[in-house]
Order: sequence, then C-alpha cells, then structure tokens
Amino acid sequence: MTQDTLNTKKILIVDDDPRIRELLLRYLQQQGFDADAYADASRLDQRLQQRRPDLIVLDLMLPGEDGLSVVRRLRATGETIPIILLTAKGDDIDRIVGLEMGADDYLGKPFNPRELVARIQAVLRRQAPVPALAAETAAGESYPFGDFVLDAGCRELRRKDEPVALTPAEFAMLLVLVTHPRKPLSRERLMQLARGRDIEAFDRSVDVQISRLRKLIEADSSEPRFIRTVWGFGYVFVPDGENV
Repeated sequence: MTQDTLNTKKILIVDDDPRIRELLLRYLQQQGFDADAYADASRLDQRLQQRRPDLIVLDLMLPGEDGLSVVRRLRATGETIPIILLTAKGDDIDRIVGLEMGADDYLGKPFNPRELVARIQAVLRRQAPVPALAAETAAGESYPFGDFVLDAGCRELRRKDEPVALTPAEFAMLLVLVTHPRKPLSRERLMQLARGRDIEAFDRSVDVQISRLRKLIEADSSEPRFIRTVWGFGYVFVPDGENV
C-alpha cells in the first residue's frame, strides 16, 4: 500500500437520492477522495466497525432512521467522527437541531459539489495535527482550567485525567477560546478562527456550539463560569472562573 493510499481520506455518503449519490461519488473520487455511498443508515454501524471513514456526508431526510436520529445516536455513544448534514429544508431550525445533536457542519440542497468539497476540507482540517489557528497557537501546548486540561498536541480534552469526547468542531471552538483568555470574541471572529477561513454561517450555529461546550465543561451550563456571554457581541473565556 502506497503512502498516497494511506493518506487518502475516506468519505461515506448516506443519501436516498440515487442521482445525488452518483454525482457525489464521481465528483469526490475525481477530487482524490476514497468515496462510498449508501441509500440509508441500515448498514452504517457495520461499516463504522469494518472500515471507518474519515467523514460522513449524511442526508437529513432518510427512509427508516433519519439523519438527526443517526447523529444523536452516534454522539450518545461517544462517536466523534465528523458529520456534515445535507438538508433540503430551508428553515434554519433543521440546521440548528442538527448542530445541537452534534453535527459538524451543514449544507442546504440544492448545492454545488465544489461547495461540499470545501466544507469537507474545512472539517477535516480541524482534525489535522496543526490546528486552524496555528499561527496563534503553539502546537503541543496544554491549557488547564478548572478540573480540565485541553491538550493541543493530542487534540484531547481531559477532566481529572479522564478523556472527554469532543467532535472536531467542538475541539476547534474550545481551542480558540482557551488560547484567547479574557479577550471578548465576536461570533464572526470565533467562527473564522475555529474554521480557519471565512465560511458563511448564521449566528445561531455559534451559539449552538457554545451551548454544547458549556454542557461538557460547566457545572451549571445556565450559569457558566468559563465561557461567558458578552451580550450583544459574543463570548469570552475566563480560565479561572473568576471575574473578567
């Protein structure tokens, strides 16, 4: 097996529309990905055990188990594989719920395959050894706060030496926060730093990711010590939980 083969990213598409499956399979393979596709989620668990992909492109509206249920179930078991949701619905509520369940990104149908590839590459970059904000972060450093330590080198959050499961999106957002302590950051700036480049996002997507992080690291997410809201602006990280 060549080094190029080892480095090829494996993408799994789950979509019940045969035209979309064929289009994405062909386009992703042309872009150098190792792509495979299923029409529903019935074989997903078996696939994850046998040949784990690097990322899942998951349609929201599937026969049988729908996309949101798949995301909820995988995240409930501690599975952190990146997931990009595809949705034909125009209402932001579907995207918000998907992010709340633990999806890493979303893309509305119809879409340009080039845009999907850009989203895939952005999500995969969050898993790279060098974080998206590498110019502002010393790779390999650890950032303690409360009972937690965020290890930038291992890309791991630990609580009293026990690992805490984070999705790539959650890790990227938390890394931005801990490396900018006591500095208020707007939603736009948070998203730019976490994703490594400008990608269209609605304000609630940032709020949803912050809400998920608070549930993981705060004793009481309704009265956060570490991730504080700066009303009308964004958020600020307070590593010692005291006043800003």
